[in-house]
Amino acid sequence: MHNNGNETAWMPEASIDTLRARAALLGEIRDFFAQRDVLEVETPVLSRAGSVDAHIDSFATCYTGPGAAHGQTRFLHTSPEFPMKRLLAAASGPIYQICRVFRDGEAGRLHNPEFTLLEWYRPGYDHHRLMDEVEALLTALLGQRLQLATAQRMTYAQAFERFAGLNPHQADGDDLARWALAHDLSVPASFLHGGADRDAWLDLILSQCIEPKLGSGRLLLLYDYPASQAALARVRPGQPPLAERFEVYLDGIELANGFHELTDAEEQAARFVDDQRRRARMGRPSVDADQNLIQAMRHGLPACAGVAVGIDRVVMLALRCATVAQVMAFPWPRA
Repeated sequence: MHNNGNETAWMPEASIDTLRARAALLGEIRDFFAQRDVLEVETPVLSRAGSVDAHIDSFATCYTGPGAAHGQTRFLHTSPEFPMKRLLAAASGPIYQICRVFRDGEAGRLHNPEFTLLEWYRPGYDHHRLMDEVEALLTALLGQRLQLATAQRMTYAQAFERFAGLNPHQADGDDLARWALAHDLSVPASFLHGGADRDAWLDLILSQCIEPKLGSGRLLLLYDYPASQAALARVRPGQPPLAERFEVYLDGIELANGFHELTDAEEQAARFVDDQRRRARMGRPSVDADQNLIQAMRHGLPACAGVAVGIDRVVMLALRCATVAQVMAFPWPRA
């Protein structure tokens, strides 16, 4: 057998002790939800619809079995969100899932093309009440292990004002571009030739200047994002309107992304169209939106909040490892 000269390529990346510790953490997560009477569910990994998010690309495969003599394209899910919302619309009550998800083009210290996601939904919760529960879970998993200080909360605007001296709700795209260039950020060439909108500049500043400073020695919950970054969250009217969305950071690493979920089917359909247009402008492949989600929302998605937590990153931090690969048995490209 040809082994490219590497006789250890078959071996797992993570030690067996690390995998035992990982399994123990997963057990703690399941105990957490069992104590709160949240139902564990499983939904399909393969879907008719891929992600229309402008920043996420799905892996595609082809089914050629009965009923598909000429083949049918299927996508490996990037999140279990849409089928879980279909369960919510079918009156499942509170639910959670721990599953493998897949995102093309994502590999590095904090990324693997295949990774483990914890996602849960709470009917009747808004994003603030769900933030309380996310804080409780992550504190239970990480608080004593890492001797964390008390968690902190900060709005998106407060973070920009504190760490960049910018008002993210008032600065326009030109203002943000000038600030980024004046502070020697690593700016993609496409940004300098009209390839970046205002949100792209905000994301650039957030990722390079603000995120590394969030959650030093404590959990930090960042909330009240610009309405233009609502994704699947509700938008709260006001001046400015704000997305009822939050993210959780620890030592500059994003661990979770949550929403007070949008329940308006027609608004969701319109956002899907906007996402598809943005993908086209960015030169990304065209993907059909998930119409089963729209039908479920028309039937009646209950008012709820939901969140996704990156398990590999949580385990990495809990075990004081430097990369997510160190807590995976067979990370990319060892898989």
